[in-house]
Amino acid sequence: MKKELIGELFQKFEEASHNLDGVECWSGRDLQEILGYSDWRNFVNAVQKAVKACENSGEKESDHFVGVTKLIEIGKGAHREVQDVAMTRYACYLVAQNGDASKPEIAFAQTYFAVQTRKQELIEQRLLDIARVTAREKLSKSEKKLSGIIYERGVDQKSFALIRSKGDQALYGGISTQFMKDKLGVPANRPLADFLPTLMIKAKDFATELTSHNVVEKDLVGDQAISREHIENNTEVRNILLKRGVKPEELPPAEDVKKVQRRIDSTEKKILKDLKKDKNK
Repeated sequence: MKKELIGELFQKFEEASHNLDGVECWSGRDLQEILGYSDWRNFVNAVQKAVKACENSGEKESDHFVGVTKLIEIGKGAHREVQDVAMTRYACYLVAQNGDASKPEIAFAQTYFAVQTRKQELIEQRLLDIARVTAREKLSKSEKKLSGIIYERGVDQKSFALIRSKGDQALYGGISTQFMKDKLGVPANRPLADFLPTLMIKAKDFATELTSHNVVEKDLVGDQAISREHIENNTEVRNILLKRGVKPEELPPAEDVKKVQRRIDSTEKKILKDLKKDKNK
């Protein structure tokens, strides 16, 4: 997510907050617009799911969701009252958790309402962490998908490992996977991808998805044909990166993705505890 969009959304959420009986709240009508829901009824469905999640966590609905009315302009200076709901930060967090995280507004909201201090730099870092973990999970799924496809086409596990290695070599301009692991300081028992920056994880994922698609579309069978396809796809992805001024083999290592995942997991319980406390402030 670009910093410009993060800054824009941050400002919108900050301006939408208000005080209700000493508790910081957000209007459902305001959030509907910010989160990109075109229809109030669709947003209400997300709120209802959040209410259920709230009750399942042992919290009272009335502590976090309060029915109110809001005056809206309907044109030519006229106004009318509409139903609205005032929600605590915990309630907003639950609404965001029940939204489509592929939408940038929802992904941002999930982190915005989770970060206690709501400082923009903390939000940016958490979004980066989540994006990296998500990209790594996606690559694992793509590789599993490819392995399933090619196992049915005469490729065993040992050959699959060799095909992946040749793909890495093409992506890194002739440099082997082991050389890159040594260069980046990757432990012998860990995959190279766990220490790659998000860009390279996504690059490997794209090449892998291309191979899966073309193996089926071209009806490729056997080690040589599939290996050649995977090499070509990684080479093409490398060429795209080079054209944009990115040399894969020169990028520095990133933080161990497992450490990033542990950091995200370790804060989750604290986040929920802090959010639930908001109603008592």
